[in-house]
Order: sequence, then structure tokens, then C-alpha cells
Amino acid sequence: MSSTGKEQASLTGGHVQYVKGVAEEAIGSVTGSEAWQKSGQQDKQSAVDEMRAASSDRKEVQEQRAAEGGSWVAKEGAVEAAAGKLSGCAGMQQEGEMKKQGGSS
Repeated sequence: MSSTGKEQASLTGGHVQYVKGVAEEAIGSVTGSEAWQKSGQQDKQSAVDEMRAASSDRKEVQEQRAAEGGSWVAKEGAVEAAAGKLSGCAGMQQEGEMKKQGGSS
């Protein structure tokens, strides 16, 4: 169970870092600052790497959650998919869609 908590913290942290990178890159574009743009790109790449590492055992975690209460997983997935769509994070949106599908079955 502790690995589940660690895995979720990494996914959440990765998503937060990705959104931060998007914001930094946008600030850099608006201000013309290459340093901000580069920092944003680096944060986004680092976030993607973190999320991939955290997702390595995602299937096992999702199966465990589905056994604990599938409707809760589907609701969590809907929120995550919406947040991913709003933030422009395709990985977050895809993760949410997968949870929605897994949670409803």
C-alpha cells in the first residue's frame, strides 16, 4: 500500500511540475525571455520523465483501486481527464480517460 501512495505522489508531482513548465514557457514567450522558455521546456520534460517512472506499475495500482471501489476510480478519472484537458497535459488527460474506463467496468 505504501508503494501506491508513493506512486500517486509522483504522478501528482509530475503533473504539477508539467503545469509549472507550461506557465514558465508561456511567460517566456510573452516576455521574449529565452531563459524562461528553456526552463519551462526542461520542467515539462522532467515532469514527463517523472510521470512515466511513476506509471510503470500503474496497471497493478488501478486494479487494486477498482477492487476497492470502481465508481470512485471513474470519478477520479473524470476529474483528472478534465484537468489534463484544461492544462494542456495530454498525459494527464489520457491517464484520466484510462481510469474512467477501468473504473466503470
